[in-house]
Amino acid sequence: MTKITAAITAVGKYLPEYALTNKELETMVDTNDEWITSRTGIKERRILKGEGKGTSFMAIKAAEDLLKKSNINPEEIDMVIVATATPDMPVASTAAYTASKIGAINAFSYDLQAACSSFLYGMSTASRYIESGRYKKVLLIGADKMSSIINYTDRATCIIFGDGAGAALFEPNNDGLGLQDEYLRSDGIGREFLKIEAGGSILPTSEDTLKNGQHFVHQEGKSVFKYAVSNMADVSEKMLTRNNLTKEDIQWLVPHQANKRIIEATANRVGLEDDKVMMNIHKYGNTTSATLPLLLNDYEKELKKGDNLIFAAFGGGFTWGAIYLKWAYNS
Repeated sequence: MTKITAAITAVGKYLPEYALTNKELETMVDTNDEWITSRTGIKERRILKGEGKGTSFMAIKAAEDLLKKSNINPEEIDMVIVATATPDMPVASTAAYTASKIGAINAFSYDLQAACSSFLYGMSTASRYIESGRYKKVLLIGADKMSSIINYTDRATCIIFGDGAGAALFEPNNDGLGLQDEYLRSDGIGREFLKIEAGGSILPTSEDTLKNGQHFVHQEGKSVFKYAVSNMADVSEKMLTRNNLTKEDIQWLVPHQANKRIIEATANRVGLEDDKVMMNIHKYGNTTSATLPLLLNDYEKELKKGDNLIFAAFGGGFTWGAIYLKWAYNS
């Protein structure tokens, strides 16, 4: 019996129209374009404007883009996962709402949260459901409205993050394409270095937490940078080593877009030239759960059936990992 693998068969994306440039940030905090660009590689980031528009708005748009491009009937979708660190609201599932709004009436749905590694972990989850043989179409969406949790007077975080969404459809493959291997890790030591202090069960929302700005993202940049550089590079190298791959065997590195220097360090570790490294951080910043699917969308026309892709991500918690995937179609 031929082994079933889980392949990506379609992608879609959504980006808000409004672009927050480094020049505009200069009027908001003590920073400048040269400083931001040299340290992060970011020139601008997209921000979702409009009352009542949350993460689901972007997730729905990205899913609709995928469905339109692939001409798939949403009623055929078995499952919808929304990978996000910024759900629309506590308790009520953003994925369930998204599935209903796109017409995926036969799907079951849930949210998956692993900070910036959410989409990477979601790839593993979606693949396991496909490999079980029970499900034929799993829609994985990475979406985050980071502007909803950013303090725009904190230059350590407001220069980094943006809003956006990307989607990928996973289907069974019998030709050995799709997800080949994964190495996923986590370490609770990261809890103190990248977090939102208030709004959870430890420190529920109160007048004081609001006054103290404890509902915004707080990041100790140097610590996060140090862990991200070493761990993203380590797991990427591990993917090559345990699958007997050389740098010549890899067509693309698909790295989480947190910081250009982290991306370059990861590429250097596995010996990949710049033209094999997907990058769009200069246009979108760090869109958290959306970075990986947005890369796939931006580079879709350059991808060829059978290409070897190495995905790598690092997120708060800490969470991180790498995935080796064979691309399944030509655009």
